[in-house]
Amino acid sequence: MNDTKQFTEDLAILEQLNLDYNHADQASDAKRFSEFLAEDFIVQTPGVTRNRDEYLEYIAKPRPFKDLALREVKIRILGDVALIHGRAAYTMIADGVEQEALYTDVYQKREGAWVCVSACAIAPGA
Repeated sequence: MNDTKQFTEDLAILEQLNLDYNHADQASDAKRFSEFLAEDFIVQTPGVTRNRDEYLEYIAKPRPFKDLALREVKIRILGDVALIHGRAAYTMIADGVEQEALYTDVYQKREGAWVCVSACAIAPGA
């Protein structure tokens, strides 16, 4: 397979994974997360670092926000690693305040499949 075709396929897969990640976050869908988070996944949010199991437990709880919408996404494929830089907006359920978050997710191609190995979010209230 030529590099351009592989790049295009990888980009499409990563775009979908980014959408799935954000949708699963809003929907508290720990099952969907479990399908693409690496076993050694680590996530950092303000003041907290969680491993895969801790994150799945956290995500299964009702989310404190609604109307999560992606505003910007930039995907950089660097060999078998990809960085997804994004900006998202959401509304806090408790007080109706609109917030924005910045995030960087790191994916690695392992055994032919892209898995999320790391995530970091600068997300007030989330």
